[in-house]
Amino acid sequence: MPDPLFSIDGKVALVTGGTSGIGQMIARGLVRRGVKTYITGRDAETTGALAETFSTEEKGTCLGMAADLSRADEPERLAAELAGREERLHILVNNAGAGEAASLPDVSVKDWDTVMDVNLKAPFFLVQKLLPLLKKASSAEDPARIINIGSIGGLHIPNWDAFPYGASKAAIHHLTRALTKRLGDSHITVNAIAPGPFPSRLTDTSSDAVKQSVRTYIPLGRAGEPEDIEGLVVFLSARAGAFVNGCTIPLDGGYIAAL
Repeated sequence: MPDPLFSIDGKVALVTGGTSGIGQMIARGLVRRGVKTYITGRDAETTGALAETFSTEEKGTCLGMAADLSRADEPERLAAELAGREERLHILVNNAGAGEAASLPDVSVKDWDTVMDVNLKAPFFLVQKLLPLLKKASSAEDPARIINIGSIGGLHIPNWDAFPYGASKAAIHHLTRALTKRLGDSHITVNAIAPGPFPSRLTDTSSDAVKQSVRTYIPLGRAGEPEDIEGLVVFLSARAGAFVNGCTIPLDGGYIAAL
């Protein structure tokens, strides 16, 4: 029998950017534990096919929703589409991300705006537009959950240049705390996870350079694995994590602590 402290069976979740990398790991982990999980991706066919795969292979149901969160009108449209399908939203995972390494002279205004639009503006306006569904799912005993995916790049200055990315992640950590203060009365918790190296579009953990960096700088000597991010998201979403609020949690094998 599942431990009720960690049970999230029957909840409804939205994971943005759920078709690859950390978002895909989170989405699969939620579906595996009986959560009806909506995932977003830019390509409707790819998103729908992955959702069908998850639904077939795992315990819960997964549904795909096409969304380009670099567009200013997309959070409102996405929230309206979800409201047409669901009465409540128990878990919102703001994971969709953008950002590439670029030296100071090479960062364009377009690059800056795209990263900020996806990494900071979209999460804020998704929270704003989805607030009615989150409030309907919340209670004093079992709050609704907002989980923002930040980065260790928003907690320190890395050795590579990623100016808009790092700034956007530092900002999402701050936004997490600001939302915590405003949404507590509505029984909604807001936390951020700051991952270290995980296999993703932005981080090739199989490359020799990343492997060497991991061995040098991460006390546990390895990169993150799907179970690591799944476990933390499940904890934050379940009764066990109901009193955790306003935190930015490094998920980095000790990297930040060892700096």
